[in-house]
Amino acid sequence: MKLSHIEHIGIAVKSLETAIPYYEEMLGLKCYAVEEVTDQKVKTAFFKIGQTKIELLESTDPEGAVGKFIENKGEGVHHIAFAVEDGVQNGLNELETKGVRLIDKAPRNGAEGLKIAFLHPKSTAGVLTELCENPSK
Repeated sequence: MKLSHIEHIGIAVKSLETAIPYYEEMLGLKCYAVEEVTDQKVKTAFFKIGQTKIELLESTDPEGAVGKFIENKGEGVHHIAFAVEDGVQNGLNELETKGVRLIDKAPRNGAEGLKIAFLHPKSTAGVLTELCENPSK
């Protein structure tokens, strides 16, 4: 598996409406997209800094993964996502053979139309890790 860069850092927030102004007004970043990903029960907002994106995640359902995360841990860093040059499925296959616990056995659709898959934090030093297709490929 070949990683090219950090694709994004996912940050769980209670409200995009409240969080977006901090990134725009205090940090000077520009929100370039807001999108709802219904099957993941979130609304997302994206900012770009260099080659990396910041993805704010607002739960649309308290029973969804982000809703439960905020309930248990509060707002904050939710996951880190890496761009995979040789395909998300290849990455999943390789990591599974190395004993990494997978949340997703196959890629699924994520925000911005990317194919994504998650690795379980119990196998990744406590960090929820996402693999994303490399959008430049």
